[in-house]
Amino acid sequence: MSIPFRSRRGALPALLAAILMIATGCSGTGQHGSGVVVTTNILGDITRAIVGDQAEVTVLMKPNADPHSFGISAQQAAEVERSGLIVYNGLGLEEGVLRNVRAAEEAGIPALPVGEEADPIHYASDESAGRPDPHFWTDPRRMRGAVDAITEQVLRHVAGVHEAVVRDNAARLRGEIDALDATMSRRFEQLPPQRRKLVTNHHVFGYLAQRFGFEVIGAVIPSGTTLASPSASDLKSLADTVRSAGVPAIFADSSQPDRLARVLADQAGLQVAVVPLFSESLSEPGQGAGTYLEMMRANTEAIATGLSRS
Repeated sequence: MSIPFRSRRGALPALLAAILMIATGCSGTGQHGSGVVVTTNILGDITRAIVGDQAEVTVLMKPNADPHSFGISAQQAAEVERSGLIVYNGLGLEEGVLRNVRAAEEAGIPALPVGEEADPIHYASDESAGRPDPHFWTDPRRMRGAVDAITEQVLRHVAGVHEAVVRDNAARLRGEIDALDATMSRRFEQLPPQRRKLVTNHHVFGYLAQRFGFEVIGAVIPSGTTLASPSASDLKSLADTVRSAGVPAIFADSSQPDRLARVLADQAGLQVAVVPLFSESLSEPGQGAGTYLEMMRANTEAIATGLSRS
């Protein structure tokens, strides 16, 4: 059946508008594209669990990389510019890709700085004093809140996803993170308070310390970034602190050389173990920290075991 002329004339502008919206990747719901680009692999794992098969999720940071120093290729930069949503840690973590994120934001692509939604704490000492600490994922409760923030932004900005599926995925993930939090609490409660003292390669476990009652007594690199370096006086001061506190283990990130941690152990003049942790990056699948949940469980056991040494 043909459409009357006046009806067809009224429908033509709407049809043209719809074609234009499709061509420019826009819609009437504020959605901009069909994919999500995530900077870090830790947030990438969480985002993939939320999105599931509803949209493509591209993760820029490779396994075992350093989030402070990794960079991206021209192809990855183009993916950032074409995305429907950018999910990034923020709070100064991804120092090598922040300019790409800023450029995409200026071009109108929505971006979520997850760390800013996680009730960030600030470094209290050393070179980074007063700056926000970006390592919020070491506190599972904050990561649970990150799931909510990512979910809402995916539903708002990513075209073609089914809300019920995404919300079901998010609810399942929140349940798994709640179980992780309970497991960590039980394991750390087995450590007496005087044993809950952390020395790490750089300042990365402030949120975990706050959540589970640890004291961070120092870091080999006295900064919140691996791009800094310690002086001889820094190492001597920390060695004295380690000696007086009787710390049995120093924790170093598995993606970074632990040479400095071993130098500190030697300077302390004590039998101090250097224990590797997956603190800032996931590993390849099957290497101990292929997912966020696996990483946190592995770190929990490594910390508890390392601090139980006699």
